[in-house]
Amino acid sequence: MQKQHSILDLIIRAKDRGAAPYLLSLLDALEPAAPILASTLLVAQPLANLWRVGDACRELADLLDSPAGTRQLRNLLENKRLD
Repeated sequence: MQKQHSILDLIIRAKDRGAAPYLLSLLDALEPAAPILASTLLVAQPLANLWRVGDACRELADLLDSPAGTRQLRNLLENKRLD
């Protein structure tokens, strides 16, 4: 069985491909609906397990579920530390 990817793995891959600015824009647009999106991600997690991103899906849902988590996600995408 292969290892699940974490949200940090996916963010690093997105940054390597130059997609961080686009993800930040998407986060800006979806931030008002972040709690609803978090619930949707939790429902989609079993399907995401098929592509080995179930853990990342759960982590992203946890981050989007609160304003502090959304701030942490933004900081990760902007290369800031999480102090």
